[in-house]
Amino acid sequence: MTAADLLDLFVTTLVRDAGGTRRHWRLVIGGITVHSLDTHSHCNWSIHPSGNGAAVEAVERVADDLRARHPIVAG
Repeated sequence: MTAADLLDLFVTTLVRDAGGTRRHWRLVIGGITVHSLDTHSHCNWSIHPSGNGAAVEAVERVADDLRARHPIVAG
């Protein structure tokens, strides 16, 4: 899985679960930061969502699930 694939999965899941548009969720999520496996061997990606509390909470809920299923991504 690549960071771009993970972002698409985030957006698809959020549109399905929370409604809204793909554009809205891409703006809330921002980007996916991929970290070195040397320093982040458990999960090598992170996000920094922005927006209102409900939107950030929705993104974090999806992130928890995706971290369990896809902890390692390629840049």
